[in-house]
Amino acid sequence: MGAIRQCSRSACRQSAVATLTYVYADSTAVLGPLATYAEPHCYDLCEQHAGSLTVPRGWEVLRLAMPSQPPQPGPDDLLALADAVREAASRPSSSAPAPGQRGTHSALEAPAGTEGARRGHLRVLREPS
Repeated sequence: MGAIRQCSRSACRQSAVATLTYVYADSTAVLGPLATYAEPHCYDLCEQHAGSLTVPRGWEVLRLAMPSQPPQPGPDDLLALADAVREAASRPSSSAPAPGQRGTHSALEAPAGTEGARRGHLRVLREPS
């Protein structure tokens, strides 16, 4: 799980609990539960700033229902995690990759005949065969 997100308001160090999104076409501000991922055009707000939100004159605020407590992992989540661990543990480990899969290599080597060939700041490397 990612790090705890902070409130987007300057000088506020509180944890974010809500996400604010503006819908400019409808002159609406939507305030809802904290989004799963931080979006570039959304603002994460703490409880205090979410409660005292004001919008420009003529705009509407759409306040979505906020959960009373953060969601806890349910039994389905825990069973899915246990199944994934069991599946990963039961796979046989082989040194040769399966057909259609790439093998892992410890280091990359430069392609033959183009040693030190550079294009700008990039260099082409091929996997050793």
